[in-house]
Parts: sequence; C-alpha cells; structure tokens
Amino acid sequence: MSALLRLTGAETRLFLREPISMIFTFALPPILIIVFGVIPSFNEPNPDLGGLRIIDLYPPIILAMAIAMVAFTHLPPQLATYRDKGVLRRMRTTPVTPSVLLGAHLMMCTAIAAVTMVAVLAIATLGFEVAVPQNLLGYLLAFGLTTLATLSLGLLAAALAPSGTGATAIGLLVLFPMLFFAGLWIPRESMPEVLLTISDFTPLGAGVQALGDAAAGGWPQVLHVGVLAAWTIVAGGLAARTFRWE
Repeated sequence: MSALLRLTGAETRLFLREPISMIFTFALPPILIIVFGVIPSFNEPNPDLGGLRIIDLYPPIILAMAIAMVAFTHLPPQLATYRDKGVLRRMRTTPVTPSVLLGAHLMMCTAIAAVTMVAVLAIATLGFEVAVPQNLLGYLLAFGLTTLATLSLGLLAAALAPSGTGATAIGLLVLFPMLFFAGLWIPRESMPEVLLTISDFTPLGAGVQALGDAAAGGWPQVLHVGVLAAWTIVAGGLAARTFRWE
C-alpha cells in the first residue's frame, strides 16, 4: 500500500507538469459543455426527447469523453514510453509489481476524472440549469464503474502496445469509435436500434446510459452494470497478465 500511494503521488506530479495533458483533461470537457450550452437550439425543449433539452443529455457524454481522453490518450503512450526508455526495467528492481504500477495509474486517472466530473456538473447546473443528478449514490456508482472499465481497457492497450508511437495509434483507434457509441456526435436517444444495441455493450455507451438513468432518479440497469463489470474484470485481468517490463 505504501508503494502504491507513493507511486500514485509521483505519477500525479509528473502529469500535472505536462501543460498539454492538463489542457485536454481539465479544460476541454468544461469548454465543450459551455459551447453546447450556448447553442440556442440545444436549450429548447425537444418533444422527441420527452420534453428534455439536448443540453440535458450531454453532461454524461462529456464525462465519458473526459474519462476516455485520459484512458486512451494518456495511459497507453505514457506506460509504453516508460518501457521504451527503460524506466520500467529499472523499476523492476524495486518492490513495485505490475499490479502496483497499473494500480497507481488507475488511482491517478480516477482522481483526475472525479475533478473533471465536479467541474462539468457545476457548469452544467449553474450555467445552463441542467438538473443535478437525482440519485447521487447511483450516479457515483455509475461514474466509478465507467471509470474503472474504461481505464482497464486503456491499461490493456498500454500493456500490448509495442512502443510509445504504437500506443498513441492504438489509443486513438479505440478512442473515436468509443466516443461515437457514447453519443458525442449522435446522442444515444437518436441512435437507430442496431447502433444502440452495440452501444449498450461498449464501456462508454453503457456508462453514459447508467449515468443518465441515475441522473433521472433511477438506478443503473443490470445490463449496463454487468457490461461495465465485465470490461473491468476482463481488460484489467489481461492488462496485468500481459504487462511487460521491457
């Protein structure tokens, strides 16, 4: 536990020293919710959405995007670059195990995602009158499961990537389809049945629906909880088993 906490602190400090990562992680999601919020048509009740506004649908989607940005654009190239430069080989001589190393990055990214969640919800609520989540406990559960599932997939990409450059390519190849099925371009409510079914079985699609259900006052559906748990267990387990120090 001591090694895990110390490594988490060290990785967090390194992350905060990277201006580009800071901008994309902390600035982009709030900027997007503001951009969507000032579009007049996004603030008008839509009969096809049961009277909801389009802006009401976007906080869970923006949160899913924020998690995915960390999981697929930061984690894979960071760990793969460590491997390329021999950092992991030297770390192997310390008490740090693969589980501790991956766990430290998981904890750091979860904390970053939590800060982003607070910022996005605050802007949406105070700036554009989006209702606060009606089931806060369910919302936090959905957020935690979505974060774990998405980051586990990012860790798997990091473990399998042959190099830092390859890790960046893998991360981007996974990122954009995930964002599509999360509803960034077409909200899930407007997707055809086939796309909606596929979305239900992706980590971000299941996560957005789980967050939306909790925001409306319900609980995440069993299907989506199961999908998120399955992605966490399978991807996380494979990441630990396939991890290479060099």
